[in-house]
Amino acid sequence: MKRLLLLLLVVVMIAAAAPAAWAKSRAGVVTVEVDLSAQDAGKETRLWLPYPVSDPNQVVTDVKVSGDYAASAVYTDRTYGTPMLYAEWGKGARSRKLTFSFAVEREEVIRRTFPATEAPWSPVDYSRYLAATSLAPVDGEIKLLADKITAGKKGVLEKAKAIYDWTCENTYRDPDTRGCGKGDICALLKKPGGKCTDISSLFIALARAAGVPARETFGIRLGKRGAEDITGWQHCWAEFFLPGYGWVPVDPADVRKAMLVENLKPEDAKTRAYRDYFWGGIDPYRVRLAVGRDLVLNPPQAGAPLNTFGYPYAEVGGKTIDWLDPKTFVYRITYREKP
Repeated sequence: MKRLLLLLLVVVMIAAAAPAAWAKSRAGVVTVEVDLSAQDAGKETRLWLPYPVSDPNQVVTDVKVSGDYAASAVYTDRTYGTPMLYAEWGKGARSRKLTFSFAVEREEVIRRTFPATEAPWSPVDYSRYLAATSLAPVDGEIKLLADKITAGKKGVLEKAKAIYDWTCENTYRDPDTRGCGKGDICALLKKPGGKCTDISSLFIALARAAGVPARETFGIRLGKRGAEDITGWQHCWAEFFLPGYGWVPVDPADVRKAMLVENLKPEDAKTRAYRDYFWGGIDPYRVRLAVGRDLVLNPPQAGAPLNTFGYPYAEVGGKTIDWLDPKTFVYRITYREKP
């Protein structure tokens, strides 16, 4: 009897973790607390934070910003229109603190009702999402690989699906990767292991090389409990553009994460369930923050264009603070379920 009850419990736990059992929406409050007071005194300090806004899949309300900054405002970059919260402190500031919170209601996204025929389109209209970036070429070796993967495929949808399947089958999640990864395609062609930015960026580079418009979306995961510390829960997923239909989400990185966490093999039924779900679907336990690679912030940062903008970014005396080092860049992000 005990063995039977244990077996039933295991079955229930597995079912609860399966995509089909996930909630269709998630609502709560995200709070970002930044403290740069320990940085060198006597230097101007500048801070940029990803600033989420409402879109068809999420509603952002009750935005609150407080702190001892000298000035603060919300801007967008000039290329992608990515919103950002900016704050600055003068040279004489001894305390440099900021708290930013917002309420968000996020919906599950399922976009698989694909049209029977693809609408006419011009690559010129989507040139930004077909171009190379500093770490993601679309020619040379990546172009050869993309052509091999999509050989015999016709149209955007068939090519995107072939690249998604290849990415799920030929990458792996490397838990030792720092942060979300850099998305360095040349390195990934040699060692296709990493985290979400790496795996998503590989899909995007291959898609662009095959003539499929694609982009990364940067966000942060929402907790599944009533209250959780979500510092470091940043996540990156991908989208491709299907003419006549719109942007379609795909998340091969979460397929590979589930395979690692749950010790799944490629041929397992649950692996197939994850692959089917994250092709055109994403769960509601995430909020969209930003898009764009090689981002020039607004006002412009002193450092190089930002490879990705999923994390807080700060400069003290014109020097970039390592946003992945909690000893030098002190911030905390929490989630509280909306009652």
